[in-house]
Parts: sequence; structure tokens; C-alpha cells
Amino acid sequence: MGLSGKLAALTAAGLLLTGLPALAAGDLPRTGFEKTGGARWTTAAEEQQLLGQLGRKVNVDKIGTTTQGRPIHLVKVGQGGPTIVLFLCSQHGDEPAGREACLIKIRDLAYDKDSVPAGTTLLFVPNANPDGREADTRGNADGVDINRDHIALETPEGRTFARVIRDHQPDVVHDLHEFGPRPLVYDKDVLWLWPRNLNVHKKVHDESEVLSRSYVRPAVESRGLSSGVYGFLIDPVTGQPTEQIAGDGQERILRNTTGLKHALGLLVETNTDPNPGEDVPAAARRRVASHLYGVSGTLKLVQQRRVQLETATSVSRSTAPSSRDPIFFGGADNQAPPAGKVEPNPPCGYRLTSAQYAQVAEKLALHGVDSRRSGDGRLVPLAQQARSLIPLLLDKRADFELVAGTPVARC
Repeated sequence: MGLSGKLAALTAAGLLLTGLPALAAGDLPRTGFEKTGGARWTTAAEEQQLLGQLGRKVNVDKIGTTTQGRPIHLVKVGQGGPTIVLFLCSQHGDEPAGREACLIKIRDLAYDKDSVPAGTTLLFVPNANPDGREADTRGNADGVDINRDHIALETPEGRTFARVIRDHQPDVVHDLHEFGPRPLVYDKDVLWLWPRNLNVHKKVHDESEVLSRSYVRPAVESRGLSSGVYGFLIDPVTGQPTEQIAGDGQERILRNTTGLKHALGLLVETNTDPNPGEDVPAAARRRVASHLYGVSGTLKLVQQRRVQLETATSVSRSTAPSSRDPIFFGGADNQAPPAGKVEPNPPCGYRLTSAQYAQVAEKLALHGVDSRRSGDGRLVPLAQQARSLIPLLLDKRADFELVAGTPVARC
């Protein structure tokens, strides 16, 4: 699409004018971002005020506290339907558009401007990194990238999210981010990606890719925006990938961790730079609107592919304890694992010394990993729902293991 055609499409979609769905008049609460037309982001005080108002219509619970004492909230919308979708908004504090989109979506659901798909419960963590958002930094108050902490669980934020995933067992986890483009080669409006880790169950992997390609992509592109797969530089002449710079199989990244925990994983990234014809507020509105379109794509999949979605997650959970599949300690769905990084005959489990267990007991519990007493230590059997994750936590060949347990052949 040429520049004039793209501008026309954006104008038709309302993006150059507002970038956001029309707001009803009256007492409908609005974010600070909406009140200023995208001239600034919603403040922490405005967020708390809004959540207080919304708490009269939806469930708003404090689920954690940051290093600097700020609350982390979980918002629950719906009537307790069996299909659960979790939106984790703005893990990186300097990527605020996802937070704004989640606050707007929660408000619209609370005031019946939008509806929850039948049989579905929606969970939102509207501000996943309150300290980073306040400081406008990628990391949290300790400078840690939360999206690299879903295995180690060293941060209060990472531990909070692990607890939410363990306790609610979502079927879909939608992760909202932003990216700074590289002109000509990495400059789509929206990028998306599924779990690439090779230990993710095939049905979960495939349904996650369907979510990215067949639902988020058209939801965005139907609004005149461009989109593509996250993590590749593209040759501007040939249109072919030239270098993979992100989006690998690291198990510690949320979309991979959630895939290993039997949920569809989805990363959505919006472009932070203004498009032609946009000033800074217009670019901000487009960034937020892009995320709202992505959210609508996820909800459409839940409506149209509930059977396939529930089959994928339930099969992944039910077959994990009896699986004899190999374990991969590297590689991705588009990259063969390095030599020595595949275990074709996984052990029965891993034995931990009492000292090792004391070191990781809380984290294993947050990951939903069971163990039992074995001599003066503990045995973590693979025959449990967390089977795909356990070797990545306890095997010395893993890139981010918590401790190096001893593999045992018989339990």
C-alpha cells in the first residue's frame, strides 16, 4: 500500500483523528490518556482512581506489591466461565501503550460498551510494572527486565505473575509490549509471535500460531495497519528475513513460559515511532488503538475456536504426566537445537539435596511443581503436569536452571 493509500486507510479507520473507539458522553470514567487526547500517559494516581471506580462493577484485587511499595492489581471480568484469558499489560515500564489499552478495555467491559465472550473469564494485570512505569524504565525498580524473570522468579513482579498463572491456569496469555523500529527493515506497525520453545506441546504451539497469524494479524491489518512476525530484520528489497534479533525459544520469556504451562502464548508489539502524518499524540493514539485491535483478535479466537482452544490446552495438561517426548535445552521451532542440547531419553525425575530444595522450594511451588521426600533430600518426578518445565528448572544443561539436580532413572 502506498503512502497516500495508507493514510486514507488510517483516516477511514479513525486512527489519524482519534485512534480510539468513540467514547460515550456522561459519567463514563476515562483515563488521563483519553482526557488529553494522547498528549500524555495516564498517571499512577489516575490509574488508581479509575480502578477504584471500576471496582464497583468488576473485581479488582491487589495481588502483589513492588519493591517500592506500589500495588499490582488483577482485574477479573466475566461470570466465571471455564475458558480463561489473561492479559499482562506493559511488563516494560517504558512501553505504556499496552497499559492504556488494558485500562480502556476494562472500562468498556465494565460499562457494557464491549462484552465478554460466552463461557469466558477475562483477567487483566493492567500495570505489570508499576515502578518501571513511574520511572519510565524498561526494568523494574531494581533494573531487572521482568520479561526475563519467568523462570528464575527473582522479582516480586515475576513471583506475582507465576502465582496468578498457577492459581488460575489460563488458556490464553496475551502479553502487550512495544518496540522501537529500525527503518526499512523492522518497521511494521504491529508485530506478533507465539511460543517458539520446542518443549511446548504441539497443539498449544499450533493454536498459538493460529491466534497470531489468523486472528491478531487480520484484526490489525483490517484497520489499515501493517503487521508481521516479531524478531526478524527484513530485507527491504527482497522482503525476506535477514537476521533473527529476538523472538527465540528462551523459556524465561513470558510467551514461552506460558506455553510450557499449557496456555496459548501471544506476544503483541506496537511500533513507538510516528507514522507519516502523525504528530506525537496521534502516534500514541495509534499505538494504543493497535493494542485494542490485537485484544479484539484474541477475543474473536475465543469466540470462534473455543473447541480447538480448549482441546489444545486440556490435551497438553493431560498428556504431560505420561509423556516420553524428548527434552530440548535449546533451539526453537525455526531453529534446530545445538548438539548436546537434546535429551532423547528423559530421566524419571531429579533428586535435590536438602540444601538445594531449601534454595528453590518456594519457586518450585510458584511454578506448580510437586516433589516428595527422598532420603535426606527431595525427588521431583517428571510424571506431573509441569513435566515440560521441570528439566528447564533443574537440569544443568538448561540455560537458566534454578539448581542442577541429579537426574534419576527410576523413581
